Amino acid sequence: MRVPAPRADALPFLPRTPADLDALGWDAVDVVFVTGDAYVDHPSFAMAILGRVLEAAGFRVAILSQPDWTRVDDFRALGRPRLFFAVSAGNMDSMLNRYTASKKPRSDDAYSEGGAAGKRPDRATNVYAQRCREAFPGVPVVAGGVEASLRRYAHYDYWSDGVKPSILLTSKADVVVFGMGEAPIVEIARRFAAGARVEDLRDLRSVAYLLGEKETLPPFAPSMRAAGTPDDDTKEIPSCEDVTADKVKFALATRTIHLESNPLNARRLLQRHGKRMVVCNPPALPLAEPEMDAIYDLRYARRPHPSYRAPIPAMEMMKTSVTLMRGCFGGCTFCSITTHQGRIIQSRSKASITREIAALGKDPSTKGIVSDIGGPTANMYKLRCTKPDVEAKCRRLSCVHPTVCKLLGTDHGPLIDLMKTARSQPGIRRIHVASGVRMDLARRAPEYLRELAAHHVGGHLKVAPEHVSPRVLDLMKKPSKDDFVEFEREFQRASRAVGKEQYLVPYFIASHPGSTVADMIELALFLKRTGHRPRQVQDFIPSPLDVATCMYWTELDPFSLEPVPIVKKLKDRKAQRALMQFFKPEHWFMVRDALIEAGRRDLIGDHPGALIPSQPPPEARAERNARANQSYGGLVHDIVGTTRKGADWDAFTGGRDGADSSDGDDDGGGGATRREERAPAPPRSVGYRPGRKGFNAKRRRST
Repeated sequence: MRVPAPRADALPFLPRTPADLDALGWDAVDVVFVTGDAYVDHPSFAMAILGRVLEAAGFRVAILSQPDWTRVDDFRALGRPRLFFAVSAGNMDSMLNRYTASKKPRSDDAYSEGGAAGKRPDRATNVYAQRCREAFPGVPVVAGGVEASLRRYAHYDYWSDGVKPSILLTSKADVVVFGMGEAPIVEIARRFAAGARVEDLRDLRSVAYLLGEKETLPPFAPSMRAAGTPDDDTKEIPSCEDVTADKVKFALATRTIHLESNPLNARRLLQRHGKRMVVCNPPALPLAEPEMDAIYDLRYARRPHPSYRAPIPAMEMMKTSVTLMRGCFGGCTFCSITTHQGRIIQSRSKASITREIAALGKDPSTKGIVSDIGGPTANMYKLRCTKPDVEAKCRRLSCVHPTVCKLLGTDHGPLIDLMKTARSQPGIRRIHVASGVRMDLARRAPEYLRELAAHHVGGHLKVAPEHVSPRVLDLMKKPSKDDFVEFEREFQRASRAVGKEQYLVPYFIASHPGSTVADMIELALFLKRTGHRPRQVQDFIPSPLDVATCMYWTELDPFSLEPVPIVKKLKDRKAQRALMQFFKPEHWFMVRDALIEAGRRDLIGDHPGALIPSQPPPEARAERNARANQSYGGLVHDIVGTTRKGADWDAFTGGRDGADSSDGDDDGGGGATRREERAPAPPRSVGYRPGRKGFNAKRRRST
């Protein structure tokens, strides 16, 4: 990548509206960047980084943020781009952004003005790319970002519960740029400016394209070869049709994709889709320190475009954060960061980071507070393999699992030095570390832990043990629970040494592949013993291309092909979430049912070892009645009129309370009455989707 230099004439903001273009006197732009996020000119937002990198390279860029996708007018508003449309769903996959793990629409969107939901379509890359073609036929469409990257092959889609073809087919984009896109997008712009065609981009790293039935696969270009590239530089994986019909072949394809992710030795991968073929070139080479500095030294306004009137929640979180590095060698199977940013850590220089922090110290709006210095993790800054020749050949998916590789450089010295320098900058009062700390690495650096506890923790520190079951942790590629226990002791010791009372905020995941009710009970008992009460629960959502997603769909470990137990029913997923928060009174009934089903009645009672008391607390009854009111349109409240069950409730429901179990236990409300002696339940509503499979269909059969 030719490093772009900051321009003295950099715009305060890239143009977003026709009025902005008129004010600049531009008759046309070179690149229109279409994004599903609101335009925030901050280096934590993809459209800002890519737009500024193109600007520094001499191109005119306009940002078309959150256009009205229901008609083509917005896509014509900024005129016909001279070179191409760059299309992205935004900083997140649009489906992850819009739907919960229960597949329900989210009520807000952190990347939209005022946090308003619904400002981007489902599968936004497809919709935006097609609208671009409709607006200006013949203009090349280059898709990129997280959504396009993770969907470049045939992939499992959680929301349709099936395999979908490559996004190249569904979006009809000319090429997909996968991974971090600064180097490829600048080179694409330069080639188009020189008169190149779309076909002339096929030798670029990080580019995926669709080869027609009558086209010939081009030779493996020298630009795609690296130090460890094998002689058999091209490999075909099972076709779209094969991975759709055969889950073993889906697992084998996933295995190959992840083993070919090191840019220093990755092969070019081919996947047939009918008579056409998706071609994925090797990933882009990691950026050197001067290239990282050049990107983050560009002039960012560090605030939303002035046309917005309401705050953008994601910006409020990120406005005083500073990125130290990108990439992650953790290789967690449920995480897309490694897949998107790569396993090789790419760090900025101390001088570049210090300049950014010094500028924040001079900005009165920051009040001298830096909200975070980190990246995908807080403590991988400048960590890398100590043997470049081995790194060039290595295909290990994690440098820290099952053990920390002996060749991994784990010296936290440069990070400690940076932290000391950063907090000494004029105007800086406090620098927080909000990125998650990798515990197995931090334990190897006692001085880093002391610095962290003394100066960079505001009472709570985020860590991600994720689970306690050895089998589940192994499937996640996470260290054992003992690592978390020992880290907590060391952190508490370091905090006490500096006279502070500070705590860890551990994150755990429910319903991850391999996690059964028994595993969640083990986690609940661990939380009870250690006194942790998670306020938030991470519910596993299968994200395209992740290894854990492959496990979820195929019920196989793609590397061993051993079976993996999976939780898919909504009821079972809710039970796992409830077990993680067993201490909440409103979860009593779900936790009780899960414990009984698992044969663990010994954990129900009023003794110290129990997870829940023998009788439901009032809050549990109130929550259950509230859910019943919602299901019955408010009639339950009118009939029951109390949070305690009684004869009126039994007469109305016929004893069929979906939240209660039918084990015959007396729960204080006449639950021992035999079913045949109760009044029949009233007819239930079919719902607004009569043809839908599942619960409504079952209700129709029961009426």
